[in-house]
Amino acid sequence: MKLADHLKPGGKGVMATAGADGAVNTAIYALPHRTEENTVAWGMTERRTYRNIRENPNASYLYIAPGNTYEGVRLTLKLKEIRDSGKLLDTIRERTRESSGEGAANALKYIAFFEVVEERPLV
Repeated sequence: MKLADHLKPGGKGVMATAGADGAVNTAIYALPHRTEENTVAWGMTERRTYRNIRENPNASYLYIAPGNTYEGVRLTLKLKEIRDSGKLLDTIRERTRESSGEGAANALKYIAFFEVVEERPLV
């Protein structure tokens, strides 16, 4: 099954990262943007998740599809690059502005691109 088949709009996602010291952080994250076959991207603020991936490029993303089932996906990720400008970041800021307001959109400073290293079902 393709990754897009698991990422149905309306669900909930959580990204887990760890800093250089090994301390783990989790944060709610929207659906990723697919940019290539095995590459996904998210807009990021200058908070703990961003700081962690700068120190440790490994992350995990768990997505639970909408409904009362256990559909979704677990992704093992490796940071490819971070950008502070570009069309995709502008698009993410605009969508965030529409859904969450000006403050949330202005807080988005970066876009992080990840290689999908592994894809596993939730159960």
